[in-house]
Order: sequence, then C-alpha cells, then structure tokens
Amino acid sequence: MAAMTEPKLIAGNANRSLANNIARRMSMHRGMQVGLVDARVERFNDGEIFVEVFENVRGEDMYIIQPTSRPANDNLMELLIIADALRRSSADRITAVIPYFGYARQDRRAKARTPISAKLVANLLTEAGIDRILTLDLHAAQIQGFFDIPVDNLYASPIFSLDIEHHFKGQMDDVMVVSPDVGGVARARDIAKRINAPLSIVDKRREKAGEVAGMTVIGDVRGKKCIIVDDICDTAGTLCKAAETLIEAGATEVHSYITHGVLSGPAVERVQNSVMKSLVITDSIEPTEAVKACPNIRIVPTAPMFAQAILNTWHGTSVSSLFETDTLVPIYEGIYQRS
Repeated sequence: MAAMTEPKLIAGNANRSLANNIARRMSMHRGMQVGLVDARVERFNDGEIFVEVFENVRGEDMYIIQPTSRPANDNLMELLIIADALRRSSADRITAVIPYFGYARQDRRAKARTPISAKLVANLLTEAGIDRILTLDLHAAQIQGFFDIPVDNLYASPIFSLDIEHHFKGQMDDVMVVSPDVGGVARARDIAKRINAPLSIVDKRREKAGEVAGMTVIGDVRGKKCIIVDDICDTAGTLCKAAETLIEAGATEVHSYITHGVLSGPAVERVQNSVMKSLVITDSIEPTEAVKACPNIRIVPTAPMFAQAILNTWHGTSVSSLFETDTLVPIYEGIYQRS
C-alpha cells in the first residue's frame, strides 16, 4: 500500500551538494517542493558531534543522505548520531542513503589477527536504529549479507553505459572495456555487455603489499580505445600504471570509469600527468577543488538515480528496475540523449 506521508530528507556534512541535488530532482518528480529537513550537525570544540533536528519527524519516512567518505570516522559518526536523533524523535522508518560505503574494502580477514571492519560498521548502523540501507556499487556485493536489514545496492554501470554511448558515439566499434585486475572482471563484463564491446584484463603481479611488480594485458588492445572500469580510485597509482601498460600494448586511447573517486594524496596530480585522456567518476564523494579543476577528470551525477530510488522505496515499488540502462534514459533526459 502506498505511503501516506511524504518522504523526508536529512543530510550530514559529507556531501551536501549531492543531498541538495537529490532534493531538487525529487521536487521535479513530485511536482512540489522537497527540501532537506532543517537541522544542525555541528562539532563541539573537542570534536564531539552534536545533532539537533528543528522539524517534527514523528511518524515520518526519513532518508539520511550521508556517504562515509574521508574523513570516514567523522562522517560515519554523523550518520549514526543523526539516526539516533531521528529514532528518539519517533520517526517511523529510517533509511540510510550511503552513496559511498566506507570500510567496504575491509570485508574479509586477509591475514591473521585482522578485523572485518565492514561487518562492524554494519552492526553499528543496525544498532543505531536504521531500518534500510541504500548504497551504490559496494566494493564487495556480499557485504549486503552483513546486514540483518534490507540493503539496496545500486549500480553505476547503467549510467556509465549511457555516458560511454554518448561520448563515443560513432566510435563504438573501436571501444574495448578493460578490467584493471582479475577481481573486477564481473563489473567490467557488465558494462561490456551493455555497450556490446569486447573485454580485456590487466593482470597485475605484486611482490609485496602496496607495490605492483608488473602488469600484463590479457587480450588484444591494439588500435582500441580502452575504457578501464573499476569501483574505487584511491591514490590512482595502479590505475595510471594500467593506462601506461595499455598504451604500450598498442591502445590508441585510454579512458577510465570509476564509481567512487576517493582520490587521496597524489591521486589528482597522477591523473593529470598520466596518459589517460579522461577519468570519469560519480559524485558519490564530494569532489575537492583540485578534482573539479583537473582538466581530465569529469564527474557524472547520481542524483537522478538516487532520487528515483528513494521514491521507489517510499512507494514500495521495485528498486531493481534502476539496474537497467533503458530505465535510466528518461530519468537522465537532458543529460544523455539517445538517437
């Protein structure tokens, strides 16, 4: 049965611009003004986080928009405390919209005496009173199983497919999708299937943690416009090395499509000085001024998809329909046009 109350959005400080964009898109869909709930999320002098909600949220369907990106611990605590404030204010249902799920790379014990931090974060979110998670491109899909509450994991691949078809129009026969490692083949294959392109793999060998000893291209990339597909770009060292390897193997151009632009440390400088013609990321993480100023980094919006996913969740209709490229065409009307 359709919900009777309107969905209400509240945002932490991690990505206010994305939250505002989601609210604007929902306003367009609803034909009425949808704004962010008036609240303050501040820090005391010692760094403690304080939240105060200025509107009545009793019985409301609440959506907290807060990626847990850098600084991961502060943004995670903001999310937990906002959820606690809403639960104690008698909100009916609380959905955490987490465009970038921090700690997702710690999803298993790679060595002895190490934590599974992604599971710990899942426990914290559940205990804080959150009823549902809405996120984008989890680093490992099995993290959904760490939760005892529903988790909707959206995918950037339909948006990236639209973007590739738009920017490589008339050149699609020359496009080759590349996975930067064996572990990311499923993600790269998904996009390759959507755009009807061949698939190649860059096999990297490590002598020790954090250092790539060598890379080998599996597949013939000669004369191809290569598109590297991955979910996270952190320091960009491996990504830039993979681009160089592809050029050495005969690729004419290298572009990269990465969902989450963490872009830590020297990443932006590396991308700017690399052989990559472009790095395309989403706005799941608030871009820094350096990212915005980099000439070969481009940002695609996720607000249209998140706005529709929130409305589908609120209406009780399918979220998985957003996994299809054709479903997103009308949602991204005006951004990408198909001929």
